[in-house]
Amino acid sequence: MKYFFILNPGSKGGTSKKTFKKIFDLLNKASINYEYKITNSLEDAFLLSKSANIEGYDVIVAVGGDGTINRVLSGFYNEDGSKISNAKMGVIYTGTSPDFCKSYNIPIKTEKAIEVILDNKSKRIQIGKIVLAKEFKMEYEDKLIDNSSNFKTCYFACCANIGLGAQLARRANSGIRGVLGDYIGTFTALIKTLLCYKPCHFQIITDGNHEKIKRVHNISIGRTFYIASGIKVKNSVKQGDGLFYRLTLKNMGLKDVLSVIQRVYGGKEIVNNRVLTLDYIKKIEICGNKVNPEVEFDGDPAGFLPCAIEIAKGQLDIVCEVD
Repeated sequence: MKYFFILNPGSKGGTSKKTFKKIFDLLNKASINYEYKITNSLEDAFLLSKSANIEGYDVIVAVGGDGTINRVLSGFYNEDGSKISNAKMGVIYTGTSPDFCKSYNIPIKTEKAIEVILDNKSKRIQIGKIVLAKEFKMEYEDKLIDNSSNFKTCYFACCANIGLGAQLARRANSGIRGVLGDYIGTFTALIKTLLCYKPCHFQIITDGNHEKIKRVHNISIGRTFYIASGIKVKNSVKQGDGLFYRLTLKNMGLKDVLSVIQRVYGGKEIVNNRVLTLDYIKKIEICGNKVNPEVEFDGDPAGFLPCAIEIAKGQLDIVCEVD
């Protein structure tokens, strides 16, 4: 069994590197066959993961936060959504908001995470494939993706957000969580984002059906209960069903803010109404939008509209605690 560890020293404001000695001590004590690389950027994490998949490692482990996890995960896939290898993916979390770990039953504490990795039990999960614009362009307004080099293919395991969620991620990642902590910092960023966000109309094609949704605050497309720093979406997605939930927040006035916050932070059942709607889809295409063009997934802003989202062809084996 060959392990490859991809370590990001910049996670959690640069404090994650303090755990590296502990990780190496535990791995050496276990006398396993492993190699590692320390990243200089998130792009390094992606390239190292892709290389490790090609080179035939059995388990590739992301050591870092949500950004590191996402880039390592993306390294398992080709542009067409196929898996590169049969390697499993492990995680040792050193970030600030462990939504991925909570979603897939991966321990947060370093010692327990390594114990689970060495035990090598896993479960297979479906991954979202997203094609989106690398940069914002006015000419993309009301246009769908095309085959040009202006677009990139990425992957996500939890949730993608268009609208308010992308602005929230950028504000929360600006340093406020380092000062106030993950939960309070993100909640504070949410309130600030709500106060300045401008809802707009979105042109969408969902499973082949054209829609124009008016006064949209946010569209979440995901597969997990946990989506961001205490925000939760109760849903009926099941492993292998090939579906995403789509949670649409629209037409929200000041009088609706408190009830929406209570519902998403409480992880309560979504009852469809004029403000919140939950449905299930296989594929969604969202046209360019000059008012709110940014796209976020798995905790970080990552590109711009237009975008197209569907399930990747290959399922990913995640090393985790298995009931």
